[in-house]
Amino acid sequence: MAGGLFALLDDVALIARQAAASTDDVASMAAKTSAKAAGVVIDDTAVTPQYVSGVTPARELPMIWQITKGSLRNKLLIILPVALLLNAFAPWALTPILMVGGAYLSFEGAEKIAGKFFPSEEQPAENSAQDEDALVSSAIRTDLILSAEIMIISLDEVKDQSVWIEAAVLVAVGILMTLGVYGVVGLLVKIDDIGRGMIERGHAPRLGRALVKGMPAVLDVIGVVGTVAMLWVGGHLVLRGLDEVLGWHWPHHVIERGQDAIGGGALGWLVETGVSLVAGLIVGFLVYGAVQLVRKGR
Repeated sequence: MAGGLFALLDDVALIARQAAASTDDVASMAAKTSAKAAGVVIDDTAVTPQYVSGVTPARELPMIWQITKGSLRNKLLIILPVALLLNAFAPWALTPILMVGGAYLSFEGAEKIAGKFFPSEEQPAENSAQDEDALVSSAIRTDLILSAEIMIISLDEVKDQSVWIEAAVLVAVGILMTLGVYGVVGLLVKIDDIGRGMIERGHAPRLGRALVKGMPAVLDVIGVVGTVAMLWVGGHLVLRGLDEVLGWHWPHHVIERGQDAIGGGALGWLVETGVSLVAGLIVGFLVYGAVQLVRKGR
């Protein structure tokens, strides 16, 4: 009886050690894959604040919370199961799907540029519930594409593991990235309010005034960076698809030769970013032109 109990305890201890080791592996892999996807995370952080630009301050955090919940749904309820199924049964489909997403991101970036030069004559009612819903929906759609790249980059790092490890790593990455991105976004859009509070309470009023005066310019810069990020990431996804799916290797060769000529490193990264940005602009305005023709036809 005692021997059976000790044997059972040994089995339980072994299972516990294996579970602990698996948890450590998942944490390690999640940290590694998060680092690999850091570039897209920066893009996501830059893109989102523009969706709450001009919104009543009291509605900024509620809207960001709605976008955060939508981002978690995107990652955990849509992208995660689809990515795991495709990786198991149709891994060839992942890149074409990302390519379509890249075209959509490029279109959004081109649409924002066109909106700056040719603003719409129709101005919707300011801060209406319908406007907020439209902004949140648009932000969640954009997040879907960026989240898909984050999750697929992460999946690529653990694709040789068991499906349970893949799922655990993707869940960890999805939650970590989402809370990190939208936590930073929430802080960015409320910094001017923090500055006003500092002025009113007399705590470091000079810093408070600097925050209030400086944040509009910072948010304008972030808006520009967000548009550039859409075009850059979108162009990168399209170029990757052209190379891997259609066999059009010459854009990739242009990037490689440019990186070799400039010596690699940070400057090499700028070459790849520049080529991807140009590709995003071209694809974005081609799609934008086609969409405009369809709208006029209607």
